[in-house]
Amino acid sequence: MVDHSHLPYESLGMPVTGVSVDYPNGHQVPAHSHPRAQLIYAISGVLLVETAAGRWVIPPTRGVWVQAGVEHALRIRGKACMRSLFVHTDAVEGLPTGNCVIDVSPLLRELIQAATQVPTQYREDSRDGRLMRFLLDELRSLPVLPFHLPWPDDERITRACLALTQNPAQDDGAEHWAEQLAMSPKTFHRRFLASTGITFGRWRQQARLLLSLEALAEGQPVLQVALQHGYESQSAFAAAFRRQFGVAPSSFYK
Repeated sequence: MVDHSHLPYESLGMPVTGVSVDYPNGHQVPAHSHPRAQLIYAISGVLLVETAAGRWVIPPTRGVWVQAGVEHALRIRGKACMRSLFVHTDAVEGLPTGNCVIDVSPLLRELIQAATQVPTQYREDSRDGRLMRFLLDELRSLPVLPFHLPWPDDERITRACLALTQNPAQDDGAEHWAEQLAMSPKTFHRRFLASTGITFGRWRQQARLLLSLEALAEGQPVLQVALQHGYESQSAFAAAFRRQFGVAPSSFYK
C-alpha cells in the first residue's frame, strides 16, 4: 500500500481541505488510504475506485465518498481533472457513514472548485473558513446513487466475478459457474448472495451497466457498447441503462 502520510494535506488539523490533481488517460493510483474521509470528484473523465468491499464507477457530476482508513485504488479513463476534499468525520454531523457514490449538484461543484483554491491553513472566522463551513453543510444532504458494484469476500465467488468483469459479454449462467467452482447451483446462489448482498443475475447486470460507462466515456457507439456488454440489441441495453441510471446511454455524459 502507498504511504501518503508525508503529504502536507494529510496531517492538517483543519476540518476540510481541498486538493486539485489532473491525471492522464490510463493512469493508475496504487492502493492507499487516508486518515480523513475523502470525497473524490472528477470534472472530466471517468474514475474507477476499487476497495476490498466494492467497486465504484464515477462519471463527471458524481463523486465517491471514501471513509477514513479505507484502502482504495484508482484507475482513470479519459483525461481526469480530479478534485478531492479531505474531511474530518467529526467536523459536522450528518456526513455519509459509509462508502458511497453521491450526486454533485452545480452548487456543490462550485464549492469544491473554490475549496481547492483555499490555502491549506485558514482561520475559521475568515471568508475561507465560512466557505468551508458552507461546503460542510452541503455535504450533509447528498443523494446516494446506484454506482456501486459490491465485491465478494468469498474466494471462489471472486473467481466468477473477475471473469465476468473481464468479459462482460459472456453469457454463462449460474449453473456453469457452479460446475466450474465444484458446487451445486443452489450452493452457488446461496454463497453469491451471502458474499455480495445481491443475486447473481442482478450483480451481472449491474457489472455490465457500470462497465459500459467506461466505453461510453471513450465515445464508442452505443450499439457497439451494448454488444460488448452482453446485450442482444441497442434497445435492450438502452432500456436497462435507463432503469438503472434514469437517462438514455446517449444522454448520460451530456
